[in-house]
Amino acid sequence: MDSTKINQQLLHLVIGGELLCVDPQNCEFKDLKEVDFVGAFGSYEDARKAWKDAAQRTVDNAHMRYFIIHAHQLLEPKSDHH
Repeated sequence: MDSTKINQQLLHLVIGGELLCVDPQNCEFKDLKEVDFVGAFGSYEDARKAWKDAAQRTVDNAHMRYFIIHAHQLLEPKSDHH
């Protein structure tokens, strides 16, 4: 196992909200003030459980969607510009 993978800090955010979709390729949150921040999780398994629980609570709202954001990939983005 790669030692850099063992020490890597992971951060997964789970958020959701009601979406407005012009078409399947053009969706946005209906109201950013109403975005539901479910939580921040150190493992994908915990984030997936929270995502699934949140989605289950809103199953009656067809426009409500929840997402897992792999924030650890955004903390130090790789760039060609230094």
